[in-house]
Amino acid sequence: MDRDSSLPRPLDVWECRRQFPALSKRENGLPVMFFDAAAGTQVPHDVLDAVVRYLVETNANHGGMFATSRESDALLFSARTALADFLGADDPDTIVFGANMTTLTFAFSRALARTWKPGDEILLTRMEHDANFTPWIRAAEEAGVQVQIANIRPEEGTLDLEDFVHKLTPRTRLVAVTAASNAIGTLTPIPEIVRQAHAAGALVFLDAVHYAPHRCIDVVGWDIDFLVCSGYKFFAPHVGILWGKRRFLESLPAYKVRPAPNGLPDRWMTGTQNHEGIAGAAAAVEYLAEIGRRSDPRATGRRAALQAAFQAVAQHEHGLVAALLQDLADCPGIRVWGIPVADADRRVPTVSITHRRLPARELAEYLAARSIFTWHGNFHALPLTEVLGAEPDGLLRISMVHYNTHEEVARLISALRELGP
Repeated sequence: MDRDSSLPRPLDVWECRRQFPALSKRENGLPVMFFDAAAGTQVPHDVLDAVVRYLVETNANHGGMFATSRESDALLFSARTALADFLGADDPDTIVFGANMTTLTFAFSRALARTWKPGDEILLTRMEHDANFTPWIRAAEEAGVQVQIANIRPEEGTLDLEDFVHKLTPRTRLVAVTAASNAIGTLTPIPEIVRQAHAAGALVFLDAVHYAPHRCIDVVGWDIDFLVCSGYKFFAPHVGILWGKRRFLESLPAYKVRPAPNGLPDRWMTGTQNHEGIAGAAAAVEYLAEIGRRSDPRATGRRAALQAAFQAVAQHEHGLVAALLQDLADCPGIRVWGIPVADADRRVPTVSITHRRLPARELAEYLAARSIFTWHGNFHALPLTEVLGAEPDGLLRISMVHYNTHEEVARLISALRELGP
């Protein structure tokens, strides 16, 4: 029976892979397997072309009266529109670009802290990458406010919601939380966190860096107040992205030079931006949207195409992590940290392990010698690895995205089994 052409199609992973030149790399006579996506994804041809095209055809600074400057400004506005679609925002002027998520968070924490006063509190979690932890600790110290930290449940690496709600009080001014752990792949219950925080009168700052390549972001639907992510984690160059509700971005005291405009988004975009990187970020959004158009012919408009893309991506990635976790359970000497099953509602395909004999660094070296690229250490998720007792050796992280395949998972498992207990 023929398939209904109007129904959504599964992800064509091989069509996606053909668009990434790095995936043809070989070392030691073997095809390289990139299981390091959480540290930065590979980049498709369209993104590379967009970066080069900008530098060749439109390379100019902001605000000039001549052709390439006007073209550059138009391209940057177009990029903000693309990223607004990517984040589910309804206002392109609320998209702010910066050097990276960490730099944006440090700058923004300094501005937000000027609205706090002694007696106020902020609430963080042990699930965080340190870039969504230490900036707020420093800001709180300078403002003289108290820091509360919600615990995790170490046995499965999930946020302890009871502890989170207990530490949320009428004095809480800000909740800073990750959408997905970059170390163990755990998803946090964003709608519930936002509901509880807003009921207490707190604002919500969401770190979506690790969430962005795996699931569709929806800033309006979630009703969060601020969000950050990083282009190089979703197939783009190194560009940081900050989104915030307009009323806050307009009213908060931005740290900027005097000639910088007071309007949005310029008051938050300090100095000359990485224009070619921004062009690449817009192209990455288009790459993902095209996946959605191929997957679901009914998807009209870029936002709908992105939603369809992430449905297909999530389905493929769920199959990958299910196979990986099932096989890891049978690997002698291997311990999986975090949620040990492929629960699509609670995890993305990022899995951290340790080996009974080999420290994480030696395990990474062993795999690298077999052209299997993984990451070791704490991945800057120090609040989490400290609670898990994984310091100082850290963990071995296997992080996949939609261009990874079941064949690669099988090859990884074969290499791990050769180690023995």
